[in-house]
Amino acid sequence: MIPVTRTIAIDERDLDERFVRASGPGGQHVNKVSTAVELRFDIRRSALPDDVKQRLAALGGSRVTDDGVLVIDSREHRTQGQNRDAARARLVELVRAASKKPRRRVPTAPTAGARERRIADKKRRGGVKARRGRRGDDDPAA
Repeated sequence: MIPVTRTIAIDERDLDERFVRASGPGGQHVNKVSTAVELRFDIRRSALPDDVKQRLAALGGSRVTDDGVLVIDSREHRTQGQNRDAARARLVELVRAASKKPRRRVPTAPTAGARERRIADKKRRGGVKARRGRRGDDDPAA
């Protein structure tokens, strides 16, 4: 189990890790070893609470497949272990962010002073625009 919060943990059996060849630094060594990690986490089948699942799918964005699988790719390190740890850390951060309930927006009305300032600004802008245009009837293009 990978702890996320005091109440949420990810079961390691829900993770599917694939190791692929990474591009980037490493010279000839990079062509021989599979150090990049592709971590797959099936959001729908996980034991996470339903509200966390929905927020995680939204936070995942384009990293979530049509099947509801979150794919995290890590290839920044030169060793398989470091990339594996980095991918898992990113997953934990995403789940931790999804576990926080968003604050409810309390609708507010603009103050009377704010309304007056808005109208005054609109009149000022309208006056600037009204003064644009032709200067008089002596315009030869008319």
